[in-house]
Amino acid sequence: MKVSMQEFKSHLAQYVRETQAGKMLELTSHRKVVARVVGVPQAENAGLSRLMAAGMATWQGGKPKGAALGLQTGGKTVSAMVLEDRG
Repeated sequence: MKVSMQEFKSHLAQYVRETQAGKMLELTSHRKVVARVVGVPQAENAGLSRLMAAGMATWQGGKPKGAALGLQTGGKTVSAMVLEDRG
């Protein structure tokens, strides 16, 4: 599809979506093609995909919750330990 530079600038987000979907754009300046824009396929994490295919990892579609870390209370503060080290 041929698109003028002005049209491309005016509707940049739309044309980027189209190229990501597989369309190729030819940008024109004074009715001459000056550039081609092609989308880049989304990268896939091959290692993670292999783990999921092997049943070693699963994902239910939610955000990761992270590790359940518990912090101990009643210890020395970091600033106190630093001052102790300097002493």
